Amino acid sequence: MKYIKNITVASALAASLFMVSCQENFLDVIPTDRVSDASITSDSVLFEAYVINRYMGTRLTDKEAEGTLPGFGRGFEYAMWSSLTDESIYNNDDNTWLVQRGQIAPENTGIAGTLWGRSYRSIREVNYALANLDKVPMSEGKKRMLKGELQFIRAFRYHDLIRNYGQVVLMGDKVTEISDDLTSQDLFNRADLKAGIDYVAAQLDEATALLPASNDNNVWKLGRATKGAAMALKSRILLYGASPLYNSAATWAQAAAAAKAVMDLNKYNLYTGGYGNLFTTTDNSEIIFGRIYAIGARHVCLEIANGPNSYNAWGGNVPLQNLVDDYEMMDGTRITDANTTYDAANPYRNRDPRFYATILYNGAPYRNSTIETFTPGGKDSKDGPSNWNTSKTGYYLKKFMNDNLPIDNPWDVAGTQTWIYFRYAEILLNYAEAQNEASGPDATVYAAINAVRQRVGVNLPALPAGLTQAQMRLRIQNERRIELAFEEHRFYDVRRWKIAPDKENVPAYGIEIAKSGTAFTYKKKEALTGKSFVEKQYWLPIPRAEIQASNNKLKQNQGY
Repeated sequence: MKYIKNITVASALAASLFMVSCQENFLDVIPTDRVSDASITSDSVLFEAYVINRYMGTRLTDKEAEGTLPGFGRGFEYAMWSSLTDESIYNNDDNTWLVQRGQIAPENTGIAGTLWGRSYRSIREVNYALANLDKVPMSEGKKRMLKGELQFIRAFRYHDLIRNYGQVVLMGDKVTEISDDLTSQDLFNRADLKAGIDYVAAQLDEATALLPASNDNNVWKLGRATKGAAMALKSRILLYGASPLYNSAATWAQAAAAAKAVMDLNKYNLYTGGYGNLFTTTDNSEIIFGRIYAIGARHVCLEIANGPNSYNAWGGNVPLQNLVDDYEMMDGTRITDANTTYDAANPYRNRDPRFYATILYNGAPYRNSTIETFTPGGKDSKDGPSNWNTSKTGYYLKKFMNDNLPIDNPWDVAGTQTWIYFRYAEILLNYAEAQNEASGPDATVYAAINAVRQRVGVNLPALPAGLTQAQMRLRIQNERRIELAFEEHRFYDVRRWKIAPDKENVPAYGIEIAKSGTAFTYKKKEALTGKSFVEKQYWLPIPRAEIQASNNKLKQNQGY
């Protein structure tokens, strides 16, 4: 008898206690940590629990999703994906610095080493469920919905493989077995980029037809796929496919149409309760799809993982000066513009409001106190308590943090924010970028990007009229950098635009702030030495163990 491990839904675990042996032999001991496949396919509750758990993955390395299993994003709850980019560095390394320094290799993949194995494991699990769905005693309507969810999950895993590795092996509906012939090249042929993206888009079209418009009456609500979630993923993968790195695997017109289809649902809106609050509310009209965390489901709380050292937090993913410098002034000027209103003696005054909701800086109000990263004597500097957690950049992360939740002893009460995979602002920016590339900066491009810039609580000036396509391209790229900061976009954006050599070869800057009396002086510093990007890093290396497991039939990415 076969068994499926790690179904974590409480009802499924309870049901597993009542399994009986499929053999009379007294030596056939029933494992207590797994559920048989026969039980799953004969019980609709167990089968749905199995599907729900495919939204999660397996923990494959240290410090990865400690407590609860990793989902589609924020797999590492210590170091975020932002700390492989020019957004932040991870204060205590945790296998991120080698990526920042261009030292990643098939034998040493650092934080980025689990994507290939976890994704293909998930694809096999989905294929297993699809192969057995017809055996399950449930209504045809429920089967349609679960099939749509499974196709969405599989498409998400392929999207993650494609954006990290480029060409991938398309398994179709095959359920691989240990007994499969590993000498067969068919198991290891990597499809070209267009074939991969076409497959994902087609799967998402099928899923969209099967999925519900919403899960409003479902306890999972945002955490299970809907039509909007499938359409949002299609918007993203086609945007990637149309980008320079992907060699026209999709067209800009296709990408624009996919984003517009989500907009035309008239279901989602930009959140009006403040940019910062968007990320601390469990549910709002901007969230299309996310991961819901429950009180009591232990995981690494964002507040303690990223807060300042004087609050007994760990100062984890600390923003870089590189990002700080790209926030506009409230009047829409850049700090490098000839007519800028930027004041180098007061660098944090009158900046884009999203800056204050994203980054903690010297002088920022925080938890009934004020951030002090200056020296000498600043409580959030190396002169403060817990100084081993002092930010190497002079900044701390504010975005996602709920100031009403505790930092000290936060377990089981904090870190419960929904982690957003897709939100409406991304769709608007997807549309603006694709439509600009397809047709130039027409009125719809301006409308989409200005809606993001002028949402309640941001209220930046509209973009100036008369921008060229190239000028609009740069404005959209910076808008994505600011609006989507720390949301696992930057790593992929600079690569798909093929601007990574320009952005990732710039030193990782921080700031040193010296206090004398009541005056401050600011000096840029290098927060992490050796930052480097080389051409082969447009794609991640496939881990050497995966190549070896294929009998060297799986082709490695170029340059590794």
